[in-house]
Amino acid sequence: MKNGDLLRAAQAAGFEVFLTADQGIPYQQNLEALGMASIVLAAPTSRLADLEPLMPRVGEALATIRPGDVVRVAA
Repeated sequence: MKNGDLLRAAQAAGFEVFLTADQGIPYQQNLEALGMASIVLAAPTSRLADLEPLMPRVGEALATIRPGDVVRVAA
């Protein structure tokens, strides 16, 4: 499934937040127009060891994020 199709399917299924490690997606898709919040993880790789330290900041972002917001979470 391509990114655009995945995002539309997630929105149609009622997802409120899209979490991705694809740092290019905000430039490839109009995330704000979806009406679904997005969190983009910025880590050296998509390995769990690199992403896991970002999870406390993801939790903080989830507490305040609004539909249409795009939040970048980095170390």
